[in-house]
Amino acid sequence: MKGFFQLISTMEFLDLFQPFHALESESVPLDASAGRVLAGEVLAGEALPPFTRSTMDGYAVRARDTFGCSESEAALLQVVGEVRMGQSGRSYFLRPGQATRIWTGGELPDKADAVVMVEYSSPLDQESVELYRPVAPGENTIQAGDDYPQGAAVLDRGQLLRPQELGVLAGLGYSRVEVHRRPRVAIISTGDELVAPEQHPGPGQIRDINSTTLASLVRQAGAIPLNYGIIADDAAALEEACKRGLAEADVLLLSGGSSVGQRDYTLQVFEQLPGTALLAHGVSIRPGKPTILARSGNQALFGLPGNVASAMVVFYLFVRPLLRKLGGLGCSGGLQTIRVETGQQIPSTIGREDYVRVRLVAGKGSGLPLAEPLYGKSGLLKPLVQAQGLLVIGRDVEGLDQGAEATVLLFP
Repeated sequence: MKGFFQLISTMEFLDLFQPFHALESESVPLDASAGRVLAGEVLAGEALPPFTRSTMDGYAVRARDTFGCSESEAALLQVVGEVRMGQSGRSYFLRPGQATRIWTGGELPDKADAVVMVEYSSPLDQESVELYRPVAPGENTIQAGDDYPQGAAVLDRGQLLRPQELGVLAGLGYSRVEVHRRPRVAIISTGDELVAPEQHPGPGQIRDINSTTLASLVRQAGAIPLNYGIIADDAAALEEACKRGLAEADVLLLSGGSSVGQRDYTLQVFEQLPGTALLAHGVSIRPGKPTILARSGNQALFGLPGNVASAMVVFYLFVRPLLRKLGGLGCSGGLQTIRVETGQQIPSTIGREDYVRVRLVAGKGSGLPLAEPLYGKSGLLKPLVQAQGLLVIGRDVEGLDQGAEATVLLFP
C-alpha cells in the first residue's frame, strides 16, 4: 500500500469505530469521580430528601387551621414548641389549632402539612400566634422523596458525572462510585528534526510542539496522556516504541510520518505490528488527509499528520470521539456547534470536506455571529492561537459566498 491513499469520508471513518467498546469499570472515591462516566445505573437506596421539611422560616401548621384567615381576621393558634435545626420534628404531634415554630430545613411535626411564613405571623406570647395568610397543604415544604423516592432510578449508565450529580450521590450516601476506566493514550512524536521544548534547537531543528498539544487535547477529552517523547525517523525504533505504547495504553497517537514520503514509516510500522489490522489510510478532509487508523483488539492506533494544525483537526474529528466511546460516553466529539454567517468568500474544492479555522465577531443583519477565516502558510501557529473553532464546508460544496450560513465546531 506504500504510496496509495484510498480516501474515505468522515462518516466512513467514524463507522470504523463500531467494533470498539467502552473500557471496563473501576470503583473510585466520590470526590474523585467528577468528569467520569457511570458504568451502571444508580438507584436511590433511600428517599431523598429523607423527611418532609420546611423551605421557609415560620410556623408548621395543619393547613386547614389557616383556611379563611386574613389580615382583618387572623387565625389564632397555640404554639406547642419549636423545631430546631437537626432536631426531629416527630417529637411533636399537632392537634387541631396547634403550631410549632420551625426554621428553613427543619422537619415537619406529625400531622403538620404546611408552613406559614414568619412574615405573615404575629406572636402574642410564647404560647400563641396570629396568622394572617392561609396556606394550602404542602405549601412552603419539600416532601420526603420529592427528589427521588426510595428505589427510584437516579442516574443512568453512561452519564457524565458533573458537580450536581456528585451532590445527589452524596445526598444518597454514596462514598464510592463505579465508573468506566479512563483511556490511556500513548503519544509519540517522530522526526529527525525534533528536539524537546526545553532544548535549544540546532541548525535545521525545531522544538516538538505536537507532544504537548496532543497531551493537552487528551486531558481535555477526559483521558490520560502517556508521553513517549521523540523518536527518530527509524522504522525499527518506531516499531519498538509502538510495541511499548500498546503494552501500556488503549490508544496510540503517532504524529508525523503518516504520508507517503521516503522517511514516512508509520504505515509500514503499523502493518508489521503483530495482531494489528490496518483499517484506513487517507480521509477526504483538509487538513488531515494522510490520517491512518489501525486496530489491535480494543486498542486503536492513529497515524496523525506532523503539522500541528492538521493533527488538531484529526484529533477533534476522530480521536476525541473514540476516546469518549472508550470512556463510556458514546462515539461523539461532544463539541458545541453554532450557526454563523461567513464574513467573506471562502473557497473550497468539491470532493473533500474543508475545516477552516475561524474567529467569531459580532454579526449584524441576521443576528448570527460572523466567521472570519484565518489563513496562513502550512505550519504557522498564530492562526491556531487566534481561532475559536472550525468552519465546516461539505464535500459537495464548491466554497461559500460572503454572507452564506454555515456551521462552526467550537473548540472546547
